[in-house]
Amino acid sequence: MATNLAIDDKLIILAQKLGDHRTKKATVTEALREYIQHKKQIRILNLFGQIDYDPSYDYKKQRRRT
Repeated sequence: MATNLAIDDKLIILAQKLGDHRTKKATVTEALREYIQHKKQIRILNLFGQIDYDPSYDYKKQRRRT
């Protein structure tokens, strides 16, 4: 899908150099991947302390079930 974006040239050039990307497209694609990964990590971190676990669960026993 073709998309036209008005991105600050200084920012894209700097990101391209820092990321050692050959094209602006590669730079933006990598930036989007990192952004998505970061947002997913934040969602996971927000779950800490909110999920109940079974204290009788034996993960070592589950490993031996193969």
